[in-house]
Amino acid sequence: MGGVRISRTNLARGGLAALSGLLSGYAALAVAELVSAAVRPEAGPVTAVGGAAIDRTPAPLKDWAIRNFGENDKLVLQLGILATLAALGLVLGVVALRYRRVGSAGVLMFGVVGAAAAVSRPDSTGVADGLPSLVGGVVGAGVLYVLIGRLLRTRRHAEVSSGSGWDRRGFLIAATAAAAASSGAGALGRTLNGRRGQDAIASRAEVLLPQPASPAAPVPSGAQLRVPGISSFITPSRTFYRVDTALIVPKVDASTWRLRIHGKGVKRPLTVSFQDLLDRELIERDITLTCVSNEVGGPYVGNARWIGVRLADLLRETGVRPPSRGGPADQLVARSVDGMTLGTPVEDVMDGRDAMLAVGMNGEPLSFVHGFPVRMLVPGLYGYVSACKWIEDIELTTFDDYDPYWVKRKWARKAPVKTQSRIDTPKPFARPKAGTVVVAGVAWAQHRGIERVEIRIDDGPWRPADLAAQDTVDTWRQWSFPWKATPGSHTLTVRATDRTGEVQTDKRTRTIPDGASGRHSVVVTVD
Repeated sequence: MGGVRISRTNLARGGLAALSGLLSGYAALAVAELVSAAVRPEAGPVTAVGGAAIDRTPAPLKDWAIRNFGENDKLVLQLGILATLAALGLVLGVVALRYRRVGSAGVLMFGVVGAAAAVSRPDSTGVADGLPSLVGGVVGAGVLYVLIGRLLRTRRHAEVSSGSGWDRRGFLIAATAAAAASSGAGALGRTLNGRRGQDAIASRAEVLLPQPASPAAPVPSGAQLRVPGISSFITPSRTFYRVDTALIVPKVDASTWRLRIHGKGVKRPLTVSFQDLLDRELIERDITLTCVSNEVGGPYVGNARWIGVRLADLLRETGVRPPSRGGPADQLVARSVDGMTLGTPVEDVMDGRDAMLAVGMNGEPLSFVHGFPVRMLVPGLYGYVSACKWIEDIELTTFDDYDPYWVKRKWARKAPVKTQSRIDTPKPFARPKAGTVVVAGVAWAQHRGIERVEIRIDDGPWRPADLAAQDTVDTWRQWSFPWKATPGSHTLTVRATDRTGEVQTDKRTRTIPDGASGRHSVVVTVD
C-alpha cells in the first residue's frame, strides 16, 4: 500500500510539474506581450519566431501551406508555434522536477531564441526588439523555478520518508498567482498594443480621396454576366484575396508615412508624403491582380477599381530612364514597412501601362490588409514582383546586383501573368439536371487581354464560348457556354487565347518558380 501511495504521489507531482512548465510558458508569453507594447507589437516572440519561420521555410512548403490552408495559413502557423511551445513547456516542467535549474534554463533559452529571431527580422528596429522575448524568458524561468520549488519543499521532516512531503497548498497558491498575474499582463499588453494602431485607424478615417484627374471608363454593361455562381466582375474589397507574409497586419499612420525614391539613375532623390500623393494627378483604373501561388482554377485572383499616382511619372521626375533609353537600372526594388522586398522590371513600369502607387480601392482608401496607406501595383505581373503593400521605399538597382525576398527563395526574377481561365459554375462534383446547363467563368491575361475562350466536353471538340464585354486588357473577362447536358459523368475543360494569339497551354506546371500553367477542368454528374 505504501508503494502505491508513493507511486500515486510521484505521479501527481509529475503532473503538477508538467503544469508548472505550461504555466511558465504562459507567463513568458504574457509578459513578452506586455513588454512588446513598449517596443512594438511585431517584436513579440510568436510574431518574431513565426516571421523567422516563414523566412526560412522552403518555397515548396510555403506553396503547400497556401494551397491547403489558404488565407488561414498564418493562423495555422501561429497555432502550431503555440502548440509546440506548450509541448516543450510540459517537457521542461517534468525535467525541472529532477533538474530544477536545467528546466528553468530551458525556458530562458527559448526567450533567447525569440530575441534572436526578433532582431534578425528584416524590419527590426534594433536590439530593443529582443527585449520582449528576453524579459518574458527570464520571468518564465523564474516562475518555473518557484513552482518546482513548491513541489520539492517539505513541511515536516517525517513526511520525507513517507514520500508525501511536498507543499500542495503552497504550490496551488503560487500556481494560481502565476496564472492570474500572467493573464493580467497579457490582457494589458493586448490592450496597449491595440491602442498603438489607433492613430493609423484615425488617419485612414480622415482620408477623403480626391476625384481622379483621369477616371476609369464606366464598366461596359455587358461585362457582368447574369449567371448564378459566376465571380463578380468587380471583386468586393472584403473578399479580395490576401497572400503575404505579415503575421501582424501593419497599421501605418498616413500622416507620418513617407516614401523615398533613390538609387541608380536617380538624379534627384525624392521623398513624398501621403498628402503629396493625394495632391498629384490621380488616375483610376480597373486592374485584375493575380498571386503567383494561384493554382490552376484557384481563388487568388481578383479585379478591383484602383486610384493612385502613375509610378512612371514619379520616376521620371527623379530623372530615371528605362533601360531601353540608356537608364542604368533595370530593377525597381520596393520595400514594405514589414521588411518585404519585391523586384520589378523598370522597363515594365515605364512602358506606358498603368503602373501606380495606389491609395484607393473600389472607391475607398485602401484597407489595412490591402496595404493602407499606399501600395504598388503593375498590370500584367504577378503580385510577388509588383504589388508591394505598405510600401515605404523604392530603390533603383539591377537584377545582377540584388535579389529580393522571393527571388532568394528560388522564385523567378521576372514573372508576367500567364494566360489562364477558370470554370466558376458548375462547381466540381455538382449534379445538374439534364438539359441546358450554363457553364461560365472568367479568363485573364493581364495587359494582353482575352481574345477567345473555348470549352471541351469530355474528349469532344473545342467549342467557342460566348464572351462578355471586355473592360480593358488589364482586367479579366467573363464567359459562358450553354451546354446541352446528357445524363452521366462528364469532364468540362476550358482554355483561353489571349490577344497575342497565345493559347493557354495544357502542360501542367507547379506555381514555382513563375506561376502555374495548365487547363482548368471540373467533373460533374448529370442526373
